[in-house]
Order: sequence, then C-alpha cells, then structure tokens
Amino acid sequence: MMAKIEDLRAKSDDQLNAELAELKREQFNLRFQSATNQLERPARIKEVRRDIARIKTLQTERSQSAQA
Repeated sequence: MMAKIEDLRAKSDDQLNAELAELKREQFNLRFQSATNQLERPARIKEVRRDIARIKTLQTERSQSAQA
C-alpha cells in the first residue's frame, strides 16, 4: 500500500509522525528479514523508503510554510 501524497496532505502533523514511526519500524523489520533471507516481497523495501521520503518532504514543506 503506497501512500499517495494527497492522502498524506489530509493528515495532521501528529498523524504523519505516527505513520512515519510505523514505516520506520516496518523498514527495520524488512531489513532484518532481508539479512536473514526471509523477505517475501523485496519491492516493499523500496515502497517503504519512498513513503518515508514522501512524509519527510511534506513535513519539510509544512515547516517552511509555517516559517514564512
């Protein structure tokens, strides 16, 4: 399930922080599975990494617009 940017924009800062923490936890677990050769969907690592980047980009946009 890839996060769409429109869906992320609709979320509050707290919701974004919670989702970011969840994605980082999933990323850690995926890396662990990859290291032990138990990974079922290798493409999921890329999806999670990009979702994390989307959230961080949105948080940066919000902080910059708040400063302006």
